[in-house]
Amino acid sequence: MKVNLPCLVDEIFSEMVEWSRDFHQHAESGWLEFRTSSLVAEKLEAWGYEIKIGKDVIDSKARMGVPSKEVLHQHEKRARQQGANEKWLELVKGGHTGVVGILDTKRPGPTIGLRFDMDALDLEESNDLDHLPFALGFRSINLGMMHACGHDAHTSIGLGLAKLLSEMKEHLSGKLKLIFQPAEEGVRGAKSMVAAGVLDDVDVFIATHIGTGVPLGEIVCGNNGYLSTTKIDVTFSGVASHAGGKPEEGKNALLAAASAVLNLHGISRHSAGNSRINVGVLNAGTGRNIIPSSAKLKIETRGDTSEVNEYILTNAINVLKGTAIAHQVEMDLDIVGEAKSCDCSDELVEFIHDSIKDIQEIKRVQLLSNESSGSEDATYMMEKVKSRGGLATYAVVGTTIAAGHHNEKFDIDELGMKIGLQALAQVVLDTKKLNLKTAQLK
Repeated sequence: MKVNLPCLVDEIFSEMVEWSRDFHQHAESGWLEFRTSSLVAEKLEAWGYEIKIGKDVIDSKARMGVPSKEVLHQHEKRARQQGANEKWLELVKGGHTGVVGILDTKRPGPTIGLRFDMDALDLEESNDLDHLPFALGFRSINLGMMHACGHDAHTSIGLGLAKLLSEMKEHLSGKLKLIFQPAEEGVRGAKSMVAAGVLDDVDVFIATHIGTGVPLGEIVCGNNGYLSTTKIDVTFSGVASHAGGKPEEGKNALLAAASAVLNLHGISRHSAGNSRINVGVLNAGTGRNIIPSSAKLKIETRGDTSEVNEYILTNAINVLKGTAIAHQVEMDLDIVGEAKSCDCSDELVEFIHDSIKDIQEIKRVQLLSNESSGSEDATYMMEKVKSRGGLATYAVVGTTIAAGHHNEKFDIDELGMKIGLQALAQVVLDTKKLNLKTAQLK
């Protein structure tokens, strides 16, 4: 019996909208997705998935940019008050908020991994009447947290796909792994899931994003425009002293930081590709008559390739070390986020194109794009899969957006979720054809 995919998608779409708006209203930023992850696990279990969660899918030592214990405890308590599932909440304690749902068809075929990120941004959402989430009553109720990049939609697409696949399991082959990732913002979460072995058996990997300038009704099968990046926090520690009475006894951390900022932005560009460096935050000093003893910097480097980014990063570290020596202060550096450059597998890109090109709601299917869209830590997952001979891609599902990504008025046309669901479901259904091309993986 043939699957009537459009009909099944239509049946699920209204639920997807409800889930997305609920996640939007209860936005949780990186490593704090307690409510979100517990509800994802609850639904996956109800649909017959094997659940891997918490420390089974998150390597604690590989986590980056984790909030303090006090902040983790505070947000765990809030999640409980906002309806988190107690059974699964217990397993994501301490911010181990990753979830993987596994559906094994028991039939020969590749293991397909699909990544959906869950975290929100540290941003206060607009309460203007022309902002649809506010007007319709699903604006974020969590202070200083907002889904301004579409991860609420990503999570809902993942859940819609999970429910759909469970209903047509007899038509599938191989094994499906739905990976719900925490802490994508700041590129902090994927590396820890890779380190935990989540991608060790994955033959075909697909990550997706909604929006990013792609119009509603269009899909990009592979986007190679994501830059490699490293996020670093730096602290200069000097000696405080009276600025008028004994300035020679002070070691000025603020001056060291200011000098570092100028020299960091003076690093030569690289001929092999685009390179970026930005100091986004400089905090220092306590009073006008005190030699500042502490200064903190938040810095990011980026490059077209991992090699270009490493060049910028190495030079940045040298500048920071040299500045500390010159100003006789101590320097501490903490890497709080990382991502690789993106290199989609041509074979998989072409397969997805052929699989979805006849879907009625899709007006245009683009094979590859090199449009810059910032950085993405799903590239760690892609790199892992490709390192063992597998195929990987990063696809983009188009939708109309009310404002740019990371903007307080960001909002999407929810029809994009429906198109994304149908496209991913069709690709999974067609994996028997892909299996013939990638038989060497098995």
